Amino acid sequence: MAEAHPVGFQWVMEAKRRGAKVFHVDPRFTRTSAVADTYLPIRAGTDIALLGGVVNHILENELDFREYVLSYTNAATIVSERFVDAEDGDGFFSGFDPETGSYVQDSWQYAGHESDSGSGHTAQERDSAAGLRHESHGAQVHGETLRDETLQHPRCVYQILKRHFARYTPEMVERVCGIPREKFLELARAWTENSGRERTGCLIYSVGWTQHSVGVQYIRTGAIIQLLLGNMGRPGGGILALRGHASIQGSTDIPTLFNLLPGYLPMPHHADHPTFDAWVDSIRHPGQKGFWGNARAFGASLLKAYWGDAATPENDFCYGHLPRLTGDHGTYQQVLNMIDGKVKGYFLLGQNPAVGSAHGRAQRLGMANLDWLVVRDLFMIESATFWQNGPEVATGEIVPEQCRTEVFFLPAASYVEKEGTFTQTQRLVQWREKAVDPPGDARSELWFFYHLGRRLREKLAGSDQPRDRALLDLAWDYPTHGPHAEPSAEAVLREINGYDVTTGRLLSSFAEAKDDGSTAIGCWIYSGVYADGVNQAARRRSRHEQDWVAAEWGWAWPANRRILYNRASADPQGRPWSERKRYVWWDPDAGEWTGYDVPDFERTKPPTYRPPKGAAGPEGIAGDDAFVMQGDGKGWLYAPSGVLDGPLPTHFEPAESPMRNPLYGQQANPTRKVYAHPVNSVNPSPPQEHSQVFPYVFTVSRLTEHHTAGAMSRTVRPLAELQPEMFVEVSPELAAEAGLTHLGWAHLISGRAVIEAKVLVTDRLTPLRVDGRVIHQLWLPYHFGFEGLVTGDSANDLFGITLDPNVLIQESKIGTCDVRPGRRPTGPALRDLVADYQRRAGIIPGRTPPMVTVRRPAGQADEGPGEHADA
Repeated sequence: MAEAHPVGFQWVMEAKRRGAKVFHVDPRFTRTSAVADTYLPIRAGTDIALLGGVVNHILENELDFREYVLSYTNAATIVSERFVDAEDGDGFFSGFDPETGSYVQDSWQYAGHESDSGSGHTAQERDSAAGLRHESHGAQVHGETLRDETLQHPRCVYQILKRHFARYTPEMVERVCGIPREKFLELARAWTENSGRERTGCLIYSVGWTQHSVGVQYIRTGAIIQLLLGNMGRPGGGILALRGHASIQGSTDIPTLFNLLPGYLPMPHHADHPTFDAWVDSIRHPGQKGFWGNARAFGASLLKAYWGDAATPENDFCYGHLPRLTGDHGTYQQVLNMIDGKVKGYFLLGQNPAVGSAHGRAQRLGMANLDWLVVRDLFMIESATFWQNGPEVATGEIVPEQCRTEVFFLPAASYVEKEGTFTQTQRLVQWREKAVDPPGDARSELWFFYHLGRRLREKLAGSDQPRDRALLDLAWDYPTHGPHAEPSAEAVLREINGYDVTTGRLLSSFAEAKDDGSTAIGCWIYSGVYADGVNQAARRRSRHEQDWVAAEWGWAWPANRRILYNRASADPQGRPWSERKRYVWWDPDAGEWTGYDVPDFERTKPPTYRPPKGAAGPEGIAGDDAFVMQGDGKGWLYAPSGVLDGPLPTHFEPAESPMRNPLYGQQANPTRKVYAHPVNSVNPSPPQEHSQVFPYVFTVSRLTEHHTAGAMSRTVRPLAELQPEMFVEVSPELAAEAGLTHLGWAHLISGRAVIEAKVLVTDRLTPLRVDGRVIHQLWLPYHFGFEGLVTGDSANDLFGITLDPNVLIQESKIGTCDVRPGRRPTGPALRDLVADYQRRAGIIPGRTPPMVTVRRPAGQADEGPGEHADA
């Protein structure tokens, strides 16, 4: 955090000055490690084993915040007798389908709901990254469940959790992660001692935590710990995901993702959602508790914002105009489709896949096979010049004179040259004023898309083709200003906020959304950002003029709520857990919830409220159901649906690893998304043969002086001077083993590419003793490419394409490689070296390694306990 997010890290240092203990877990000793109380070096890709050890420490010693856990989580809920844990299936849960490499989730459901909850077979959900649509949470589960409030039933979640994590002992953590037992126990003790009624602890991870083939389960394990310790919904607790840009959160709220619509409404699937009602019911799950029960109002209001007068109840609000998913439309599938000639054109905005995405060679070969490519950026980035300056030109794989792609480079306005909002990691929406006009032909994204849409609509104005109605019916009438007809960003924000269609009155909250077409809302979770006709995101009241929650600095979705699920900051009776941690509580005299923040609960619903039998939606939420978006009102220690690779996190080795999984016979995530394509390959891992060809682990992260793929920072002279060359950090022990010289050259080889870098020999990387052997890890920055003031090979070229099954994010924080002294070969000799390594490792490009590495996987969904003990 000190390295990549130094402005935010000032508050960690402030907390430390006030007595907080700071632990830093990282494969490499960094600027954060230097000021932490304790640094724990870890083998990259083993975080579930570490966190699982903390879970086991909590449960084994009964250190959970019992009243919180019993009231606010699903610990007491009883799971189907058909469920078989990965502990009994050698790494497989019940319901695994070897044919598709995915799970049928029926046996994971709560007892009695095997057929009316869950999503059944999940192979299609993996292709559409369905896990993303559950981010603010829409996973299906029945509201009425069997529970054992004593937590003694052998199939209650609490007991399942205890059995599942029992093998994650301090000794196993040391064996898997390389973290000494005493160091681990120091972390576990501090975490538990700083949690409970009087204290809370915060878990902070960088966005790279998601970039693993089990990345979603990393975060799930962290959430389990924070729920067990009562750290969710309370001040000083929670999980903070550090993002690489100011508005990465905003880009998932109002998404740039293929499978989501604004406010985490799922994009409809052509086979499953033929009608508006079918789509809405797949979101709200009729009969389920929680605020997703209002999904019809959210969906109708969004379509009304899109298509205005044309959207009526009679035509299902133009639902027929919405695009449909037909399968995997993720970025990596599209790149492979480009190589195969299935994609004609591509827009790149704020992305630089030629050096910024995994498997850079595949990215460049894909873009070289388009008809046209539009690049909007501040600088002439590698993705605009790959056809003339990329590595494949030297190897002869791209011939500039024969490259078919017509590239259009359009200069973009920077963040100081345009107005608008950004939404950062804590969901805080802040308005940004334009400081200066953009130079020359540079324009904002808003200008570009508004005028592109306007011109396309003009070209189609006389069309009577049904296929053109979606574009022609759009409500595309934003006011413009200035010499270049810049659209009003505030007008767009007002539409995002939502309004009454009849009167034009701006809505004050999403509670005003209607399902009859009388409200239009561009993003329901942002409703209230323009309440009372005032741009709430532009508020900048000094912290000295308001309380410590600072509710008048910007605006946080939803409803300006600064901590989600803050009903959990009070006990089941509505009283603060402690005076020290008072945040939101029930005022019996006023008959409402009050406190420092906007209550994340119906304001006048008392703690004693119990829903009538059969109640659904918000009405089904009891007065002590703190997690109001969940179908059962509880925080999930165990996920019966919504997570595709298991209801509980399980340690698997990365897709490329030098060692066998010490915990299970199943080596890697059996549901990971792989692509059998001639351009793609995976380095062998045990139990495959030849894994010793790539004996070293490499990982990548960020430098303070550079930003992401370096397009901006490598063009700024002072930053370029501070970090002028691509380099690789290695330990003195590895340098001696591989013959590397400090400040000399080395080249790294994977099954996809060879890159070169200057050598930095440093004890910031610790050789780890893991399962009886020494594991060496190398570290690389990912900021370099072949354009800019300073250049260098791209670390991302080394990675292949293997994805997490829930969200289709790439495993780009760990891979295996070999390292040799000296500079890499050039021209065709470079590809010859890769081919030689592929031959020695038994790699056949386009052929994926075996997904199942046990004698046979765990049984199908209809199996009972013990039926596959021989797995």
